[in-house]
Amino acid sequence: MKVFARDLKSKIIELNNEYSCILLTGARQVGKSTLFKSIMEELGISREVVTLDDFEERSLAKNDPAMFLQIHDTPLMIDEVQYAPELFSYIKIAIDNGAAPGSFWLTGSQTFRLMELAQESLAGRVAILRLPPLSQHEVYGTGANLPFSLDLNSLKSRKKTHTPATLNEIYERIWKGSMPAILSGKFSDRDVYYSSYLQTYIERDVSELIKGVDKLLFQDFIRAAACRIGEVLNIHAMADDLGISDDTAKRWIQVLEKSDVITLLRPYSNNALHRTIKTPKLYFFDTGLVAFLTKYSSPEILANGALSGHIIENYAVMEIIKSYSNAAKEPLFWYYRDKDNKEVDMIIEIDGVLHPLEIKRSVNPGTELIRAFNVLERSTVPKGVGGIICMRPDLSAINSDNLLIPIWYI
Repeated sequence: MKVFARDLKSKIIELNNEYSCILLTGARQVGKSTLFKSIMEELGISREVVTLDDFEERSLAKNDPAMFLQIHDTPLMIDEVQYAPELFSYIKIAIDNGAAPGSFWLTGSQTFRLMELAQESLAGRVAILRLPPLSQHEVYGTGANLPFSLDLNSLKSRKKTHTPATLNEIYERIWKGSMPAILSGKFSDRDVYYSSYLQTYIERDVSELIKGVDKLLFQDFIRAAACRIGEVLNIHAMADDLGISDDTAKRWIQVLEKSDVITLLRPYSNNALHRTIKTPKLYFFDTGLVAFLTKYSSPEILANGALSGHIIENYAVMEIIKSYSNAAKEPLFWYYRDKDNKEVDMIIEIDGVLHPLEIKRSVNPGTELIRAFNVLERSTVPKGVGGIICMRPDLSAINSDNLLIPIWYI
C-alpha cells in the first residue's frame, strides 16, 4: 500500500512547538488521523489516541468532559472531536493552567462547526488547519509544496516539483479522485468505496447536522449538486428537481459546505463594479466523487462527456485551493461574472493585487479569452498578471501580462 507524504506535515510539526492545541479539520477519510500518526512516528512521540466514534468514549466526553480529560493523559489525540463540543471549555482550562505545547491534537470532519467552537472557546490558544484530499503534487510530485502563484520564477520552479500529464492522464487523475484510501491501493474497487463513503457520510455527519433527514433524498441532492459543478448555484432549480423547498435546498447546501464536500467560490465585486452577479459557483473537493455520482464509468468516457469542461475547471480550482491549504495560507479566491456575460473563472488576490485566471481544456486556447480580464481594470484593487490554465505541455505566454499555464503545473 502506497503512503503519501502530506504537504501540511512540516507546518504541523512547526506549530506543535508553539501551540498547546492543534485542530485539524477536513472531510471524512482525507487522512487527518493518519497524518497525525505519521508525525508521531517521525518525531518518536508516544501519545494516547482516543476516537469519539467509540460510543462509550463519546458518552463520557459529552457527559463528564472533566473526567474524560482526567482519564486520558496528555499528550493526547482526540479523533472526531465534533461529537463532544463540551470538551472545548475544559481543554481551554487545561491550556490556561499551563498545558505544554503539543498537549492536544484534535481532528474533526465538520469544519465550520469546529472552527466556530474553537474560536469561541479556544481563541488564541489553538492552531486551526484544514487538510484537503490529496493534491496532485502530493500524489505525483516531489519536493516542497509552494502555493500556486502567477509569479514567473515560482511557476518555472514547478516544472521540477510536478509531473507532466497529457489530457488523458489528467482525466485519469480526475476520475480516480483524491481520496487516500483509493490512491494508496488500500481499496481497489472505486465504486464500492464511494458508495460506502456516501453512506457513512450521510449516516454520521448529515444525520448529526439534520435531524430526521430523508437519507435517500439527501443522496439524490448530492448527485444533483455534482451535476452542477462549475455553474452558478441555482438553489431553486435544485429544489424543483427534487421536490423540496428552496429553504431546504439552501440548508442542505450549507451542510455540504460545512462538511467539506463542496466549496462555494464567491463572486468578486466592489463599488466600482455595478453589474456583477452575486451568486456563488459550486465545486466539489473530490472530482472522483463527482465522477462516481454522475455515473462516468471510465476516464475516457468522462473526457468525452457533457461534464468534461466543468470537471476540469473543478479540478484546477480545487488544486489551486489545495496548494494554499497545504501551506496553511488563506488568500482571497473569487470568480467574476456580470450581467453583460463577461466572466473570469477564478481570481486570486495576493498582496493586494488581483490575478485573473481562465481554465480551458484546449492545448491552444484563443487569446480572446483574456479580454474579460480587462473588466478588473475598473476595480479599485490593482490587476496583476493573469493566466490561462490549459493543456499546453509547457509554460508559455500570450504577452508579458498573461501566461499560458499547463494544468499539471498547479
